[in-house]
Amino acid sequence: MTTEADGLFELDEPVAAVADGGADARPRATAPLAVRMRPRSLGEVVGQRHLLRPGAPLRRLAEGGAAASVLLYGPPGTGKTTIARLLAGAGSGHFVALSALSSGVKELRAVIDDARRRRDRLDQQTVLFIDEVHRFSRTQQDALLGAVEDRVVLLVAATTENPSFSVTAPLLSRSLVLQLRSLDVDEVREVLRRAVADPRGLGGAVTVSEEGEDALVRLAGGDARRVLTALEAAADGVLADGATVIDVPAVERAVTEVAVRYDRAGDQHYDVISAFIKSIRGSDPDAALHYLARMLVAGEDPRFIARRLMVHASEDIGLADPTALQAATAAAQVVQLVGMPEARLALAQATLHLATAPKSNAVITAIDAAMADVRGGAVGSVPAHLRDGHYTGAQQLGNAVGYRYPHEGPGGVLPQQYPPDALVGRDYYRPTGHGAERALADRLPKLRRVVRGRPG
Repeated sequence: MTTEADGLFELDEPVAAVADGGADARPRATAPLAVRMRPRSLGEVVGQRHLLRPGAPLRRLAEGGAAASVLLYGPPGTGKTTIARLLAGAGSGHFVALSALSSGVKELRAVIDDARRRRDRLDQQTVLFIDEVHRFSRTQQDALLGAVEDRVVLLVAATTENPSFSVTAPLLSRSLVLQLRSLDVDEVREVLRRAVADPRGLGGAVTVSEEGEDALVRLAGGDARRVLTALEAAADGVLADGATVIDVPAVERAVTEVAVRYDRAGDQHYDVISAFIKSIRGSDPDAALHYLARMLVAGEDPRFIARRLMVHASEDIGLADPTALQAATAAAQVVQLVGMPEARLALAQATLHLATAPKSNAVITAIDAAMADVRGGAVGSVPAHLRDGHYTGAQQLGNAVGYRYPHEGPGGVLPQQYPPDALVGRDYYRPTGHGAERALADRLPKLRRVVRGRPG
């Protein structure tokens, strides 16, 4: 029962030896470059130094010095499947691979039943690799619990999403969570240069100019598989033309558009929208446009972006620029009435408006403070003169008696109690001195003095 996982390795091939100096796994000569350059030992793994240093949990697991179920969490192209294969080959265990995309509870139970028989009859440990484990339902994850706890299977699971949100707490508590990091520029460059020179890779058939190498490294975005795929496409192109040098034009011809690392349903979805809003809040229009572009190119629902802009307009700008909410709402209407791709212009306009607007969080601070008082019991009765008097017998109850109509006073403001007795004098809204709120900051104290009947 095998499948492809992580897109980088074909799991139906023989498992390679795992420790430094292990035996070669020999993929087909026609296999993709990323498959041919698959690390065969810990010594070939590039990156993840924080997990592979001597004595680190991952190195001890891969060298057969420990046995524990593991959740490998990290972006694509960081070596999750590589490490899974190395862990699987750490002993004489039986290796089974499942993909959460195509396997259900039935397949999972069949693997567990087989693993139990192997343990009882052959004294053989089963290593179960599950790719995209975050796509398993709660029922499927719960079906794993007993087998993992009793070590019927040694689970090695891979996910691109934060397991704290995507994996059930019981399964999480029974596993060692190891976070893999995107490769840095030097590590990506090492992967690229090794693939150019190694006989398993391009074997020196091409060379890469300095500028071409920089372009490929930028294109990778910390993803080893991506740089190898782009390198292979560029090499095929120059060799077909009878050339041997990969330069920037060769890279551009091979790769017409960079695939944006963004999963609408996963961590990147939340990380990018978070960075988008924080860039607007921080008044950096250029960074905000970058994150907006990432979301749009990745196919994010523009209605989701518009909703976040409307929320942000009140949360972080408020009355410092009263037109901010209008701009965000207008952009949302354009998204609804016009649609993409033209709506990108309205979203960009609203993004720039909000990012360059003066900022104030006085609106959210005010409403949150008022709600906190209400939840805390500070409510009280509505003053009698403010109650509804439009029904028979209201005046006999004292309702609406003594109400003063503000428009009858100078400036349209009269002294009168509006809050319940327990909240008289409580100030919730505190305007800042930013933007249009500067005028409110000057005017509001005067209003409060008149309304509360204080001399001023």
